[in-house]
Amino acid sequence: MRFEELLVTLTAGTGVVCLANYLYQKRYAPATVGSKQNWLIETCRSFFPVFLLVLVLRSFLFEAFRIPSGSMKPTLVEGDFILVNKFNYGVRLPVLGTKLLNLGQPKTGDIIVFRHSDGKDLIKRVVGVAGDHIKYQDKKLYINNKLVTTEFIQPTQDGDNLTLESREYLENQVHNIYIYPQRNVMGRYQDVIVPPNSYFVLGDNRDNSEDGRFWGFVPDKDLLGKALLTWMSWDAENLNIRWSRIGKSMYNNHNKETS
Repeated sequence: MRFEELLVTLTAGTGVVCLANYLYQKRYAPATVGSKQNWLIETCRSFFPVFLLVLVLRSFLFEAFRIPSGSMKPTLVEGDFILVNKFNYGVRLPVLGTKLLNLGQPKTGDIIVFRHSDGKDLIKRVVGVAGDHIKYQDKKLYINNKLVTTEFIQPTQDGDNLTLESREYLENQVHNIYIYPQRNVMGRYQDVIVPPNSYFVLGDNRDNSEDGRFWGFVPDKDLLGKALLTWMSWDAENLNIRWSRIGKSMYNNHNKETS
């Protein structure tokens, strides 16, 4: 059972006990001042508001996620804890994911958190929305037959691998990506048209990311939210906090005509 399902179960369970006790006392046995309640009822009355508050915050406003891999380097690294906006793309029912209110859709360049078909929560960058023609060939990205502009920055070391760090421009968003010159990553979905109510995503660590090139598209119903910023970062190897990453935004608006 996922934490979200457990939280809904606990909220519903304690809420039912509180409601049943309220209705019983109102009709049959009004509580008197100083009377002692059953321990189960007291426990449920104490925890129900807490469970409800956490459920509302986590389901409809913001949620924290931990980055477990390097597929989004250099934007995000292992040990980053990020804050995700849950209402940016619409208000959805907890667990079921049914959209109650449509407040917007992901745009090219957005970093999204979504639930993959295997049940895992993943984070990637949107490079294509419904109707877009996406092609990834020879380590170059094409959107609607236009080559996405990249600028080489510097060679860098990612573990034991030599990596080329470049700056990529997606519409009005600019971010850095990693390219491994010694690797040739090929997936089934290298040249696609994005279907309705779907998105095509890539990792910023292009040659070290299992993304849309391998398993296709992200349906709108599987969206969990838009990643906003890093609120904590823990270096497990050196056992310390990466203070410089705390509060770091994941977006850098850029207008190439005025740069």
